[in-house]
Amino acid sequence: MLRRLGALWPRSGPVELLQRRGAPPLCRGVRIPAFPAWAAASVSAAGEGDWYEALAASAPVRAAEEVLLGTHAAVGLPWWGSILLSTVALRCAVTLPLAAYQHYILAKVENLQPEIKSFAKHLNQEVRVYANQFGWSKRVARLTYLKNMRRLVSELYVRDNCHPFKATVVVWVQLPMWIFISVALRNFSTGASCSEGFSVQEQLAVGGILWFPDLTAVDSTWILPVCVGVVNLLIVEIFALQKTGMSRFQMYITNCVRAVSVLMIPVAATVPSSLVLYWLCSSLTGLSQNLLLRSPGFRQLCRIPPTKSDSDTPYKDLFSAFYGKFISRKL
Repeated sequence: MLRRLGALWPRSGPVELLQRRGAPPLCRGVRIPAFPAWAAASVSAAGEGDWYEALAASAPVRAAEEVLLGTHAAVGLPWWGSILLSTVALRCAVTLPLAAYQHYILAKVENLQPEIKSFAKHLNQEVRVYANQFGWSKRVARLTYLKNMRRLVSELYVRDNCHPFKATVVVWVQLPMWIFISVALRNFSTGASCSEGFSVQEQLAVGGILWFPDLTAVDSTWILPVCVGVVNLLIVEIFALQKTGMSRFQMYITNCVRAVSVLMIPVAATVPSSLVLYWLCSSLTGLSQNLLLRSPGFRQLCRIPPTKSDSDTPYKDLFSAFYGKFISRKL
């Protein structure tokens, strides 16, 4: 590790570093390539028209419409059943494997923490030796420690192929899919869809159930919007209960998600019931997936590495934590 510290110490002077980073002058004879016609047309269209109209007519939204129409034609259920079945199928086929992969990466990162702490302890001692030997200031010693620590941690992530950024892939897939399907359902509900828009709108008008028979109208009872908010809050609280000793930044993010879950209630009360039904089905499926991924048997089936934080009775522990936080305090 001493050799690594010596290799990281800069050998070039400040002038050489500036010369290396300096950009070459612009050449007058270089011909700038023409802006593509299709890109110019799209930019002008986005600037002149509404951004939402461009999104509603985009290819991903059209693909989502085709998926919904194909599912409805294949299963022959009313539209409330087709929305429910499509949501569960997409979440199980797309987001469940990605969520299992997320837990796989996070488990490997958690198992690296003892090794990272050991590296940090030895590196701190070696930096102190170098600081005393070369007369480094506290600032230089701290920057040297942080620079080497970042490099060592990055090498561990590469060695075990578990960079934490890979755990966010489920968000980058789930969020666009949620947006595209929501816009597709809104197109159906408002008759803005180019593919059988009016017939689909008429079918949605009689394709509901129980207290929301018309999926193109808002839920005046607020039952669906409140259910969406409650389920989303439940997902957030389950996530918060399984995290002990959260940092200030994690607490800030958790509180922001709580606020968004509450704000979703009045928003859901102003959109067609077809969207709210999809949001509720998606949230319930996500809640079920989160609970399933806590099962030791399912984690073993997905080959998720065991960690120290794993429990043999996760659901009992979750109920005890939930009871202790929300129920026993009020008694």
